[in-house]
Amino acid sequence: MDGKRVLVTGGAGFIGSNLANYLAASNDVVAVDDLYLGTPDNLDDGVEFVEASVLDDDLPTDVDVVFHLAALSSYKMHEENPRVGARVNVEGFVNTVDQAREDGCDTVVYASTSSIYGSRTEPSPESMPVEAHTGYEASKLARERYGEYFYNHYGVRCAGLRFFSVYQGFESGNEEHKGEYANTVAQFTHQIANGERPVLFGDGSQTRDFTHVDDVVRGIELAADHRLRGIYNLGTGVSYSFNEMIDMINAELGTDVEPEYVENPLPVYVHDTKADATKMREATGWEPRIDFEEGVARVCAPYR
Repeated sequence: MDGKRVLVTGGAGFIGSNLANYLAASNDVVAVDDLYLGTPDNLDDGVEFVEASVLDDDLPTDVDVVFHLAALSSYKMHEENPRVGARVNVEGFVNTVDQAREDGCDTVVYASTSSIYGSRTEPSPESMPVEAHTGYEASKLARERYGEYFYNHYGVRCAGLRFFSVYQGFESGNEEHKGEYANTVAQFTHQIANGERPVLFGDGSQTRDFTHVDDVVRGIELAADHRLRGIYNLGTGVSYSFNEMIDMINAELGTDVEPEYVENPLPVYVHDTKADATKMREATGWEPRIDFEEGVARVCAPYR
């Protein structure tokens, strides 16, 4: 990615702003966001910001590459209004990609989700059967099918990336605006640093494949560089429990804050995730560079 004009939808959000800022060093970057959750404060001066919805008819899609990250990006957010969630996550995807296609863009990289794998302690490959148990998951699976359609019918190369548990931190990154929707690493670190007890559902044995946003941004860029099509996992292949995460945060901060355990209030909850990123590695050479120990240290550093 060098000397290109690119569009990042959801560009003022967490992952989107990290991607936009990274690409702006050597590309002409336009970030579109409706500010439902994002904030332009996340963006560097070198990024052109446009306040707009992916449902609008006049998006700035005269670009070489579209990075479509705009979405209602969690189960809870989507379920607050499933019809709005479907419009933004599905219709917004189709609207954006179709406008880009009409403007001559033939490369799209978009966000899918690892939630569709359900709870698995073994690595999840892209080839395994998946199901939608929530409206959020259904909307991301719909994106994947529309990605197939845009390639098979129009030749637009669409690469869907199934993100795992992406984090960066409040003080050390661009997650603070997400509040309760931020990754648990960011939330728990901020709480422990301020003497608050983080609340864990169940007994804290649930596991996540925590992937630092810097590694995710590199993966997104590589997907565009290689003009991939199809579905790819972006995750480390290593999982940690919430209890282990709390212990690591306490060790980094020199604190001894015990979590509070409560009964899980969510009717649908993924207990364990772990990526099999073999396909992405073989296609692009991508490997995660930031292991979780280093990632936690980065999140904690501003609080020490």
